[in-house]
Amino acid sequence: MPATKPPRIFLSPPHMSGRELPLIEEVFESNYVAPAGPMLERFEAAFAEYLDIPHTLAVSSGTAALHLAMRILGVGEKDEVWASSLTFIASVSAIDFLRAEPVFFDVDEATWTMDPNLLEEEMRRAARQGRLPKAVVPTDLYGQCCDLDAIRTICDAHGVPVLVDAAESVGSEYRGRKSGAGERAAAYSFNGNKIITTSGGGLLASDDGELIAEARFLSTQAREPVVHYQHETIGYNYRMSNVLAAIGIGQLSVLDERVAKRRAIFDRYREELCDLPGIAFMPEADYGRSNRWLTAITIDPAGFGNDREHVRLALEAENIEARPVWKPMHLQPVFREARHVGGAVGERLFETGLCLPSGSQMTDEEIDRVVSIVRECAR
Repeated sequence: MPATKPPRIFLSPPHMSGRELPLIEEVFESNYVAPAGPMLERFEAAFAEYLDIPHTLAVSSGTAALHLAMRILGVGEKDEVWASSLTFIASVSAIDFLRAEPVFFDVDEATWTMDPNLLEEEMRRAARQGRLPKAVVPTDLYGQCCDLDAIRTICDAHGVPVLVDAAESVGSEYRGRKSGAGERAAAYSFNGNKIITTSGGGLLASDDGELIAEARFLSTQAREPVVHYQHETIGYNYRMSNVLAAIGIGQLSVLDERVAKRRAIFDRYREELCDLPGIAFMPEADYGRSNRWLTAITIDPAGFGNDREHVRLALEAENIEARPVWKPMHLQPVFREARHVGGAVGERLFETGLCLPSGSQMTDEEIDRVVSIVRECAR
C-alpha cells in the first residue's frame, strides 16, 4: 500500500475563535441576512475604534476598497498611479479597472516596502515635467508597514494623495498608530488567508467623512436617496453582507491574540534556523511593529547549498505548503508595457524569498516539521 502522507500544513488557513457562531446565529434570528444590517454597523464602528480612524466602510474585498478610493480620488483614463511593485496583483488591479496607468516602484532592503528615496527622486522629476501622479499606493508587505511619514511628506509637497494598501497589515503598527492611520485613505483585507477573516471582505477607512460617504454611495449601486430606484452615475455591488460582518466582529475580538501568535511563530523559526548559512529573515523596521502575517525568509544558494525552489519542493513533498515571495508587478506579463522605477531589490527577493507556514493554529510539532525539512535541505 502507498505510504500515507502526513497531515497538510497550510500556509495561512482561517482560524475561527469560537465567538463567531453565536453572532451568526443572532443574524439569522433577526433575518438581517442582506447586505445591510446591525452587525455591519457594529463591525464598522468596532473597526473604526480599533484603528482610531473615525470613518469606515466594510465592503466585499480589499480590491473593492482600493477601487472605490481610487475612483473618488479622481483616478481616470491615462492618469498615472504609482504603486509598489513587490505586491499581490489585487493591490494594483483597480488601476486597470479605471483605465489608468500603473508605475511600479522598487522596495528598499531594510523594509521590503516602497523605497522613499526612489519615490522622492521620481516625484521631483515628474513635477519638473508636469506629469504628477493622481495617487501613490504603497503596500504594507507581509505585515510590515511602509515608511508612511516619509512617503506622505514627499507626496504632500506636491499635492498627491496617499492611499495605503494595508491588506496584509491588519493589527500592525507604525510609530505607535495602527496601520493606515493618518493617510488620505487605507484599504484592508479580510480574505480567508489573512490574519483575521470574514471569509471574504475588506474595509476602507479614512479621516475624511465625505470620502467614506461617497464610497458608501458608490458601493450600493449609486442609488439616489429617493423612494424609487434612480441612478445618475454607475456604482458597484460592493457592500459586505451582514452575515460576514458578524464573523468579522468575532475575529476582531481576538486580533491582538492572533498578532501575538504570528510573531511568536516568526521568533520560533528564527531561533531554529538563524544558524544556517545563507538564511536571512525579513527585517522588522525600527519604526513599527509587524503583525508577521507570514514568516518570510531569503535563501542564498551559495551559502545554503540549495535554492529557494529546492526547499519549497522539499516541503511540498512532505505535504507542507510554502510560497515564493510575491513576483514583482513589473515582471508580470499583464504589465509588460508598464513603466517601473528600479526593480533589482524586488527581483532578488522574488528569486530568493520563501514564505513559510505561519497560521496562528500551528503547533510546536508542526513548526518542528517545517524546520527539520529546511535544515535537511542545507546538508
